[in-house]
Amino acid sequence: MLQTPLSHSKFTLNASGVAGFFGGDEAVSAMATVHVYQGRKWLGWYNSPGSYLVAKRYGQLANSRFWDGLFPGVNTDPATLFELDGWKGPTFQGVQSGSMIPETGHLAALMARECQSRKGIEVQGRKTQPVGVTIIDLHHVPEAIVEPKQLRKYASVFALIPISASIGTCVVCALFQDWYSFSMILLGIIASGISCFVIGSGKFTFYHPDPAPGAPRGDGLLLADNNVIILRGEEGAVNSITRGNFSLHFGSEPEYRNIGICSLLLTTQFIAQLLLIPQGALFGQIMFLTSLAVSWAYNSWLSSLDKEEIQRKLLLDVVLKRPPLTKYMLGTRTAMAVFVLLALKPLHPDKVLDDILPNDTKVWKRWKTTILSRLEDGKEMIFESADWCDENFNEQESTLLKTLCNDAQAAYDGYFNHLKSS
Repeated sequence: MLQTPLSHSKFTLNASGVAGFFGGDEAVSAMATVHVYQGRKWLGWYNSPGSYLVAKRYGQLANSRFWDGLFPGVNTDPATLFELDGWKGPTFQGVQSGSMIPETGHLAALMARECQSRKGIEVQGRKTQPVGVTIIDLHHVPEAIVEPKQLRKYASVFALIPISASIGTCVVCALFQDWYSFSMILLGIIASGISCFVIGSGKFTFYHPDPAPGAPRGDGLLLADNNVIILRGEEGAVNSITRGNFSLHFGSEPEYRNIGICSLLLTTQFIAQLLLIPQGALFGQIMFLTSLAVSWAYNSWLSSLDKEEIQRKLLLDVVLKRPPLTKYMLGTRTAMAVFVLLALKPLHPDKVLDDILPNDTKVWKRWKTTILSRLEDGKEMIFESADWCDENFNEQESTLLKTLCNDAQAAYDGYFNHLKSS
């Protein structure tokens, strides 16, 4: 029989109190990647820390009096719990259909953040508060229900590290007949592996409503903070952003009994480790902590992955099939409004202009009338002194009108310069 290292030491480690809480946030965050990476649900076979916090978080899915008593909290849907839904998006205004959505959903919020992160092409002109205008041409209309293909990443290769560490430390404890530490590492491997598989078995889908037969084009605007997004395409393509959503479906819904059982297993693991790890030898306790430390490092790496960026990639690359996306930076909201009208060509430009720029003083009204007249007649937006010199305006008002006209001309020049270069 092999002599256990450190068997004569009087020092002991009380690692049991750490096992259920240490690394809990990282473990919860790492579990949230199980639906988006290919093969991830099969790779949870390691002694993961934070079992109690994982059980407490995902046990809230289980929906019955029994499970609500064990895991109290507000019952929510899986997509929201896994942060695949729940964000509020910007206002959408359809310029062909006339539809108005005061508050869009999660996918529109993702698109707004994607556009916000892009670097825009500078349009020459006066600068006060720069505003981005992003033009997205949606050439693909997704099916009403799509199961996005999971992303491939080296997570499966890196998962071998904590799996090997947990199995290795478990075998070493068996060789030195430290059955307490051996059984607790083994229990951690089994509980984590089963939980990852069960939670990862949810079907990740994208859904958006089918448009009504004969519906007009879905062209419209998403009005985000300091960023206007022009969506151009069929109604089915546009509403995939404005009305679509990601969802998770489990075979056990609406009670989610299997997730409740997994959460109960993780809680049992926490209690067992709390009681039995102090009974193990010092060497076995070190092996137990080693397996936890390696697993924590892997969970930390998984949780460091930008989940928002992952979802944006799924939306743009998998669901929408990489639509052309171009962003421009304009120096003023006045220039932005004219640029939007030129790019979108709405049926009722006066309504769109009033929604973007609600200013209604006599100078603004005169400027809007001039802009709308040029758009309707198809004339160039090249202005002269006659456009702002009016006996009805004092010097200050004429100066403001001249400034607004110059903004409009800068937007016009920038738009058509782009068309020539594209």
